[in-house]
Amino acid sequence: MKLRCLLVNPWIYDFAAYNFWARPLGLLKVAEFLTQFNVELFFIDCCDAFREKKFGTGKYHCQVVEKPDIIKNIPRKYKRYGVLLDEFIAKIKEIKEIDIIFVTSIMTYWYPGVKKTVEILREYFKNALLILGGIYATLYKEHAEKNIGADFIYCGQLSDELINILDNFGFKLKKVKQKPQYWWQLGFYKKMSYAPILTSTGCVFRCPYCASSLLHKEFKQRNIDEVFYEISELYRIGVRDFAFYDDALLFKAETHIKPLLKRVVNNSLKINFHTPNGLHARFIDEETAFLMKESGFKTIRLSLETVNIERQVKTGGKVTNEELQKAVFFLKKVGFSPQQIGVYLMYGLPEQSFEEVREGVNFLKNLKVRIHLTEFSPIKGTYYWSELVKKGVILDDLDPIFTNNTIFSELYSGYSREEIEALKLEVNQYNLLI
Repeated sequence: MKLRCLLVNPWIYDFAAYNFWARPLGLLKVAEFLTQFNVELFFIDCCDAFREKKFGTGKYHCQVVEKPDIIKNIPRKYKRYGVLLDEFIAKIKEIKEIDIIFVTSIMTYWYPGVKKTVEILREYFKNALLILGGIYATLYKEHAEKNIGADFIYCGQLSDELINILDNFGFKLKKVKQKPQYWWQLGFYKKMSYAPILTSTGCVFRCPYCASSLLHKEFKQRNIDEVFYEISELYRIGVRDFAFYDDALLFKAETHIKPLLKRVVNNSLKINFHTPNGLHARFIDEETAFLMKESGFKTIRLSLETVNIERQVKTGGKVTNEELQKAVFFLKKVGFSPQQIGVYLMYGLPEQSFEEVREGVNFLKNLKVRIHLTEFSPIKGTYYWSELVKKGVILDDLDPIFTNNTIFSELYSGYSREEIEALKLEVNQYNLLI
């Protein structure tokens, strides 16, 4: 008899959210893994409800919900992003009986959405084993154990250890296939206009604000043949927009991204590539820029974070102002417009003055590229988290909801709301005019 397994991607609970080619890749990898065994899979993505706009991105459907007590005083509307509550319950009722439920979690401060999802699942599947995994579960295991109500918190990346965990709960997986199916072959999504792609896991840098090294113990690049097969098969079923979610996409470009892009060009795939995670400008030479243009890159994001040289060194040394200038020069030389080139600039870093942020804005204005201001918020387990705890700025048991960048920047950055809002307005107006 087949085990009946339900995989669920919870709602987003936040003040703002927008779909930039998001899919719950970790959960989909669990689904792929399970296809090797004698199981029947059911899948619900609570975030698969948005109005599609340019290049497959979209505005999530949303409903205003009551704010948790600890953020009652934040003067913003709190919303549930994704499918309607009744729609979720209707999907659950269609499934009827389930043996095992796998729930993922992404942003740590979205945990109220995870909690609500689990509460509903518990109501309808009282006897099912419920396993919570994902980023929040990994970084905040103890918090999840106390607040979510899962039977087991799975930390870290998927491995064969999952077989042993299920066995300990009395569920024996019977292997029926030697090779798992790919997630896009499982029919989970009715419409597939876009797909996220990971050509590697982990990162070669150890930035003090980033959790990549906490989630992935080492940096691994996938085989290019495998990545190209994935892209070409997704293309075959109608996907045209691909978002690279790598943390270090351009590292070792000669043996990785360059041959991949050459294969895309040589096979005449008419693709739109996007890089929402931000690229390392250091690794963009003229050939890389040319291949990016020829293969169909449309949305380019570069990571700068700050123009302060001392802080660049302290935050990982992954880029210099000169390297960014050089990368922008090559990108423009091969034909990318200023509107296609965006640069992430961070504000609210520990001990970062508002004047430093202003210098960064002026630097990017002179480069004539789009500016993307991003609020700093600390991640538990990182260097900056430890430093903020040592200095008494935050407590080590700070509720993860306060790490929401909207909340954290207002409460802890030291900048006034008025000066930040004025700078954001200035940047938005500039972005419209370049």
